[in-house]
Amino acid sequence: MRIAIVGLGGVGGYLAAMFAKSGCDVVGFARGAHLEAIQKDGITIIEDATEWRVPLHAMNLDAAEGYFDVVMFCVKSYDLDDAYAKMAKHIDKNSILLSFSNGVDNAKRLRTLSNAIVLESCVYILAHIEKAGVIRKKGKVFAAVFGGDNTEAVQKVATLFEKAGLRYKTPDDITTAIWKKYIFIAAFATLTSYYDTTIGAIYEEHYEEAKRLLEEIAVFAKEKEGVNIDDEVQKALDTASKVPYDSSTSMHLDFQNGKRVELESLSGYVKKPLMQKFYQELKGRKN
Repeated sequence: MRIAIVGLGGVGGYLAAMFAKSGCDVVGFARGAHLEAIQKDGITIIEDATEWRVPLHAMNLDAAEGYFDVVMFCVKSYDLDDAYAKMAKHIDKNSILLSFSNGVDNAKRLRTLSNAIVLESCVYILAHIEKAGVIRKKGKVFAAVFGGDNTEAVQKVATLFEKAGLRYKTPDDITTAIWKKYIFIAAFATLTSYYDTTIGAIYEEHYEEAKRLLEEIAVFAKEKEGVNIDDEVQKALDTASKVPYDSSTSMHLDFQNGKRVELESLSGYVKKPLMQKFYQELKGRKN
């Protein structure tokens, strides 16, 4: 199967490198200096004390050619529609699409755009671009989560992850699984950005506020989709206590670097008082 990884940031870069390392037929799509470095020297992964590099077939999305059996979108949520539009002529109704972008409505968005097979999905990982061509992954956290009604498609993707030695889960209730990921990332992306600090510092210095925000998201999930993730409030706090202290979130890093941020999907989406307070303040900073 031919795999496209659209976006070679922390998530996509790590996935593409692992698939390439295992001998999968994979093409990565990126741009700018990051793309140039990968084309010249391959992609480098730094995992704690280990560092490794692998050649990767990489190009600009506008230069894509041929057919893809599986497409994994690892772009920012605000770039998903545009990325799909550029990939559309390289897939058909038998192609399998997954989005590992932040947010809970990405599969729904893809289904409105495409007649391909869309699996709901999310990923747990702490990784970012350290410099052009180099991805730094922090800690041992990694799990891809995906599922849907098409069990054959789910199994095909599972086989790819098995071959690459990547941990994955295929829960029966994929909607709840995605909200379980969302509650953590929405809360801590918002708080790390608002306070301009790390996940470890949020846990130590803003514990009660983090707990209230997580509780709000749990209530919102129940109201929005009938999903019960009340138990995830404490689990999210426990996770925050265990990740490397200096870990942050992609939204926080984008704020620091003056880049466009996923504010609407991670903060604005949750229509609850405390989250909206943070959202309006962060929105004001961007403006």
